[in-house]
Amino acid sequence: MLQRAEEILQSYYGYPSFRDGQKEIISSLLAGHDTVGIMPTGGGKSICYQVPALTMEGITLVISPLISLMKDQVDALHAMGISAIEINSSLSVSELQERMYNASTGLYKLLYIAPERLESERFQSLLRDIPVSMIAVDEAHCVSSWGHDFRPSYLAISRFIESLPSRPLVTAFTATATPEVITDIRTLLGLVNEQVYITGFERDNLRLQVRRGENKNKFVSEYIRSHSDQAGIIYASTRKEVDSLQEQLVEAGIEATKYHAGLSEIERKTNQDAFLFDDARVMVATNAFGMGIDKSNVRYVIHYNMPKNMEAYYQEAGRAGRDGDVSECILLFHPQDIQTQKFFIEQGEQSQDRKELEYKKLYTMNDYCRTSRCLMQYIVEYFGDTTCKECGECSNCTNHAELVDITVEAQKIFSCVKRMRERFGSALIAQVLKGSKNKKVLQFGFDKLPTYGIMDQCTEREIVDLIQLLIAEGYMNITESQYPIVMLGERAANVLRGEEKVWQKVTLKAAPQEVNDELFDHLKMLRKRIAGQEGLPPYVIFHDKTIKELSSLCPKDKASMLQIKGVGEAKFEKYGEAFLTAIHEYEERNKERESSYN
Repeated sequence: MLQRAEEILQSYYGYPSFRDGQKEIISSLLAGHDTVGIMPTGGGKSICYQVPALTMEGITLVISPLISLMKDQVDALHAMGISAIEINSSLSVSELQERMYNASTGLYKLLYIAPERLESERFQSLLRDIPVSMIAVDEAHCVSSWGHDFRPSYLAISRFIESLPSRPLVTAFTATATPEVITDIRTLLGLVNEQVYITGFERDNLRLQVRRGENKNKFVSEYIRSHSDQAGIIYASTRKEVDSLQEQLVEAGIEATKYHAGLSEIERKTNQDAFLFDDARVMVATNAFGMGIDKSNVRYVIHYNMPKNMEAYYQEAGRAGRDGDVSECILLFHPQDIQTQKFFIEQGEQSQDRKELEYKKLYTMNDYCRTSRCLMQYIVEYFGDTTCKECGECSNCTNHAELVDITVEAQKIFSCVKRMRERFGSALIAQVLKGSKNKKVLQFGFDKLPTYGIMDQCTEREIVDLIQLLIAEGYMNITESQYPIVMLGERAANVLRGEEKVWQKVTLKAAPQEVNDELFDHLKMLRKRIAGQEGLPPYVIFHDKTIKELSSLCPKDKASMLQIKGVGEAKFEKYGEAFLTAIHEYEERNKERESSYN
């Protein structure tokens, strides 16, 4: 069976072998085990259920959270010659009945639906006539209330599975899941004797950066100008910021579109298509944009504001470099971002327990922005993997400025926190250390403490920043509430006793940029023309990585082109001759140039 799966991979997808983790997951499914796959964005999760679906009798039901995600995957499957269809809310009754009838006759191998469909008794009755061999749950973290994209409709999946006359194989996939969320996936989906595969959360092609103190508008404009031939996403926290930033970029002559929940459905679709089809290089958006966007050649993701939690950040940042090529993920941090996210939490209608969880996640995100540790290592450890080594590529790892010894400053802060009985937040601690005559400082008699005013050479903002750094590095802890209280950790005691020193880095080093060659650009233009003719996003034709390999290896015939990763039989039949001709013509022009020089 595995050999058949490998033949399908080569024939349809154009890849000679499975990636890390894919082979184990597919082997588990082919052996008949319920399976959970935790794989990083861009790790090839969809192949893990699409390939087994093609080896099985009957149909695979794929449960997916968004219409755009379903459409992207179905378009990509059609481009490879694989029969698939999606059922969504835009269909008329007759269109729905026609697709379900075709599915019952075995016309399709994969049927994509949203989880809400499973709550319709009418739809369930239509499904009873269809032999479902496997159910694949995409973005499975949505089943957990402890996750960041909880969808109550995902809870209907296990009830639906139980209602089927014959239980199908069940598999679930996600890129962002803490140990608690993985437990929920296993329990709430009703998996049986399941096998869990965690292929790692590390994305070694991503160059993570946190930049503090930047003029955000200036930075974004200058960055985009210096990457004018690349596609990128800019995330901002509010609709107002999205509108303002997109308008600023357009006025500067940059092809930028926007996406947020305040736009009409038609506007959102038009703008999203402009980005997917490379008609707009830059998408400025709130977090309403992105889940299921399978655009492979996004070379950078910039967060204009700090997101609300690590799961959201890594999922959004992970939309860069899905093709495996080096891409940048830059977070522009400002302390005000914390207040903005706190406001969103307070305005929410969640229970108090849920709000406390959101605060905990927010403070972890704040720690990420403050830490001097390896950023990739920090993220991976958050998701429960402690085996990741320093990446050597993030802004902290490449920041080779001299370390500054801040042990004395740390001791002053720890001593002050202890003398204030670990009952107050960072703002009041900073005021005491600064020597403020604030009413609250005097009311509690903190002006009588030995630590009052011992850091009067610093601003309150600088002291708060140091406190936040010490929290991020694990010297102190904070409570999980709207107004967090700062408390000493175990490491602080070692520093106070003089047994451990505290160090701080200061500057950041910019990551090197890539340069595209002439043939690569020429083939990208050909891809865009073909995509326009077929009404598909360019990356559905070929990923950027495939185009780069074509421009590097310059295949001469079908046999050599099929050796290129991402070129399968079906895609060669559709597009191969056009690309071979373009490569041949380019080489001939180059020969003519060289002979004219000689």
